Amino acid sequence: MSDITIRQFTCRSDNFGVLVHHAGSGTTISIDAPEEKAILSALETEGWKLTHILTTHHHGDHVEANEALKAKFGATIYGPKDEAAKIPGLDHAVAGGDKIDVGGVAVEVIATPGHTAGEVSYYLPQAKALFAADALFSLGCGRLFEGDAAIMWASLKRLRDLPDETMLYCGHEYTATNARCALDIDPGNLLLKERATEVEHLRSGGQSTLPVELGREKRTNPFLRADDPELQRAVGMADADPVDVFAMMREKRNGY
Repeated sequence: MSDITIRQFTCRSDNFGVLVHHAGSGTTISIDAPEEKAILSALETEGWKLTHILTTHHHGDHVEANEALKAKFGATIYGPKDEAAKIPGLDHAVAGGDKIDVGGVAVEVIATPGHTAGEVSYYLPQAKALFAADALFSLGCGRLFEGDAAIMWASLKRLRDLPDETMLYCGHEYTATNARCALDIDPGNLLLKERATEVEHLRSGGQSTLPVELGREKRTNPFLRADDPELQRAVGMADADPVDVFAMMREKRNGY
């Protein structure tokens, strides 16, 4: 039985904040720091003291509160080595393949560039949780700002290798829009249709669509299936290079 508790909440307009609390050590980790007020409110509600921040990438809506939270709590900040100069308050630079101990919590760092040049994702094996920020979304993936299709496809394959029972946490609530695009790409996928209906019900009730089991994403998210012959046939690109299939889908998603 894990003694890790995860609390997800809304920040800004559509960002997610996430706190990870380890009961045994009292460690409380914020995954990114999108908004000071929302994070402070969540900490107060839970009665937790922030000890660490795991930064995924340098975009302002993920690092905005780094320095304020560090000043208030003395929190230790980890972030991607390849973006070290752009991460406010950074204490420890990490890279893909690193396995680190964050206040008694085992964390595996996965390189997931594409959205930005050095983005990393964090996997917590004890909690069976993946924090993929803006690399992987439910039924979608991040926009390619600083990388190309080949780089992002390689990143997503690393995430796809994680166990099916892993719970996926993302940086934004984009699932409803992603579902519309995914259904246009792969209209015959019954599991995708089920997920899209679920997403519609959740959002109409004001509920979050995340976290979600990674195993479901592997079967429904077209961006994790660019090398799947069935998906390739669905988009009229049978036997094509998966990178080309991925690039086509990402360009299509840009129009939504």
